[in-house]
Amino acid sequence: MDSRYRTVFGACLTQFTIIGLLFSYGLFFRVFETEFGWSRTFLSACSASSFLTMGLLAVVSGRLNDRFGPRRVLAVTGLVFGVGYMLMSQVSEPWQLLVICGVFLGLGLSTHDVVTLSTIARWFENRRGIMTGVVKVGTAAGQMIVPPVAAALIVALGWQSAAMVLGLSAAVLLVIAAFSMVAPPAPSGAAATSIHAGATYAQARRTRVFWTICAVQFLFFPSLSTVPLHLAVHGMDLGMTPALAATLLSVIGGASIAGRLVVGGLIDRIGGKKGFALCFLALICGLSALMFTETHWVLFCVIAVYGFGHGGFFTVVSPTVAEYFGMRAHGAVFGTVLFFGTLGGAAGPILAGYIFDTTGSYFIAFAGLLVFAMTGFALVLSLPRPGARAAQA
Repeated sequence: MDSRYRTVFGACLTQFTIIGLLFSYGLFFRVFETEFGWSRTFLSACSASSFLTMGLLAVVSGRLNDRFGPRRVLAVTGLVFGVGYMLMSQVSEPWQLLVICGVFLGLGLSTHDVVTLSTIARWFENRRGIMTGVVKVGTAAGQMIVPPVAAALIVALGWQSAAMVLGLSAAVLLVIAAFSMVAPPAPSGAAATSIHAGATYAQARRTRVFWTICAVQFLFFPSLSTVPLHLAVHGMDLGMTPALAATLLSVIGGASIAGRLVVGGLIDRIGGKKGFALCFLALICGLSALMFTETHWVLFCVIAVYGFGHGGFFTVVSPTVAEYFGMRAHGAVFGTVLFFGTLGGAAGPILAGYIFDTTGSYFIAFAGLLVFAMTGFALVLSLPRPGARAAQA
């Protein structure tokens, strides 16, 4: 197989496994509430700790990828992630779950986007948008397939055995994915000029565009971490069975496939600014309806709209960073943008859990996410034309 497409396969499988199991974590909420009496605020804080670790290590992951290549980096963090999920089967104290999420799962998250998408951006200079979208379809497939499987395992085997099986499977799949990844060859001639074109990291940090994109990431990422985490248990609160509630996560995955491919294809033609705007419109529509929806079939429709924007956001960022800043410091710039996103992504689930614990409803949480989304949309509209380099902005 062509090295480029082996790399696409490895990147897809990494995304499938990491995000599929991340989505499945929310299915354990009701179990931990019942068995240990842990609050949704605490359970959300555990998830948030993994996002915080992801953000803190994102820039480091990008630099490690530049130095050692994707294979070794992803193999180590993939094993750690799988072991962490297996260890979750043995938790009995709150601090144990916090450490597992913050260290083991967070390490896996810290490389799954930065390493895979930066490698893809270097392999496919002229098709970054659509190929990023193709890789992120792996994420959507994980969102569709893994949560129902996890729900079935919990019912059939019990939550502890289910966590063990899921963790072992993750470790195996992530090592296979890592050894499928191939670093692009060192460029020469015109290709070398292209790959080193653009702003340095120091130059990028001095621009308004850089900080605007960081702020945009901070504003939309809370929705992308909060809604999937709380959606299954929210569905159960509305009277759904666990299996039906898990299907809501699959709907996000299915709708996000369309979002990833459509937005990925459009970015190569219309640019990152318009791609961002399209994602925000879908997110705003979805959150507005989610605040008031209680009917089950309507909720599925609303989540499909949300899912389109969800998928698009995970596709649009890396090509937009390359579009504004070039590839010279892509890993470091992209990692920093993700860091700001994970700050918001870490806070969102905790606040949503706290709001539910104190009010018995997610209405205020969804309203807050909507305000963030509308602010992010306004910032996107303030960006210059995508063709303008950030170093000149």
